[in-house]
Amino acid sequence: MAEPEADLQTLQYYLNEYSQQAEIFSRQLEMIEQKRIESLAAIETMKNLAGDRDSPVLLPIGGGTMVRAKVSDPEKILVNIGSDVVIQRTNGEAITFLQEKITEMEAMEKKVAATIDQLRGQMAEIAQRIETTYVQQQRSQG
Repeated sequence: MAEPEADLQTLQYYLNEYSQQAEIFSRQLEMIEQKRIESLAAIETMKNLAGDRDSPVLLPIGGGTMVRAKVSDPEKILVNIGSDVVIQRTNGEAITFLQEKITEMEAMEKKVAATIDQLRGQMAEIAQRIETTYVQQQRSQG
C-alpha cells in the first residue's frame, strides 16, 4: 500500500474515533442537562409544598401512571445523597442540597461542552488534512 493511502486510512480512523467520542460526550451532556432540569423541578415542587400544605401532588406509580396525593409532612424530605444512600432533610436543606448539585452539574456541563468543542476542532483539522492529502494524491496521479 502506498504511503499516502496509509496516511488517509490513519486519518480516517482518527476522524471516526473522535466522532464516536464526541457522540458519547454529547449523550453525557444530554443526561446531565436532564438531571439538572429534574432537580430544578424538584426545587420548585418543594417550594410549592412548603407554601401550600393542602395542595395535592402527582405521585408517579410506574408505567407512566400517577395518582393525586397529599403530602402529610412536606417539611421532611428524603434525599438521595449518592450510592443509593437516602437521608432525611428539612425542606430548606433539601433545596440547598439540590441547588449545590445543580451548580456542580452546570460546571460539568461546561467541561463536557469544552471537550466536545475540542474534539470538533480536532475533527476539523483531520478533515482538512484528509482533503489536502487527497488533493495532493490526485495531482500526483493526474
